[in-house]
Amino acid sequence: MERKLTHATLLGLKRWNTPTIYNGWEQITQHNSARDGFNLEPVNDYMPQMGPMVGYAVTVVIEPGNPDHPRSNPEGWAQYREYMASVPGPKIVVVQDLDKPIMYGAFWGEVNSNIHKSLGCVGTITDGGIRDTDEMNNAGFKALARGLCVGHAHSFPVRWNCPVTVFGRQVLPGQLIHADKHGFLAIPEEDQEQLLDAAMFMDANECNTMIQSARSSWGKNAASVLSEFNQAIKAFGIASKEKFGKKGEF
Repeated sequence: MERKLTHATLLGLKRWNTPTIYNGWEQITQHNSARDGFNLEPVNDYMPQMGPMVGYAVTVVIEPGNPDHPRSNPEGWAQYREYMASVPGPKIVVVQDLDKPIMYGAFWGEVNSNIHKSLGCVGTITDGGIRDTDEMNNAGFKALARGLCVGHAHSFPVRWNCPVTVFGRQVLPGQLIHADKHGFLAIPEEDQEQLLDAAMFMDANECNTMIQSARSSWGKNAASVLSEFNQAIKAFGIASKEKFGKKGEF
């Protein structure tokens, strides 16, 4: 998948939370904005203080409950790290755990997070478990995961650079991802270039219309507040329609 965005644009995307990015994305995409792109199952952000992370997906499948994988491919870890090192960053490691819903062991902990950080990875999204969260925080490696886990069991890269499905969402290698404490959005390739401008426009549109109206209600009676807010909703819809051909969320 071609990487079209400059680092400056990625930094711009990182300044906004994932719901704001979604608000822009739904205006420009031809996909179903009520079904596609985002996680369909709950996900936990174990480093919310780090804010959003933005990067391109590098994918791996694991099965910590199965001891056969390390035996069948003794060079698997080295081969997997070579793949990680070969892909330009910033990267988000998307991990599908075949043991789900059981968590036999964590792929992520202090050592693996530091190794991946050194290879240009900014964080992970995994439908398995993580451990050593204090140490992962210290490494500056963000993790969205299903839960916490004590051990690592037989954590091992089974296959990589392949489509994976996590939290009800398929993610492709190279797909742009925006993630924070609300969840994640895997952005289709054709929607990447317009994404930042769309998100910034929709945020400004909200501030200039509905939020401004709601914050200007002091000292007004209920009828005036409702009348002005209804006008603000119309103005919001008109601006969205003129820009994108869609009326926005209201």
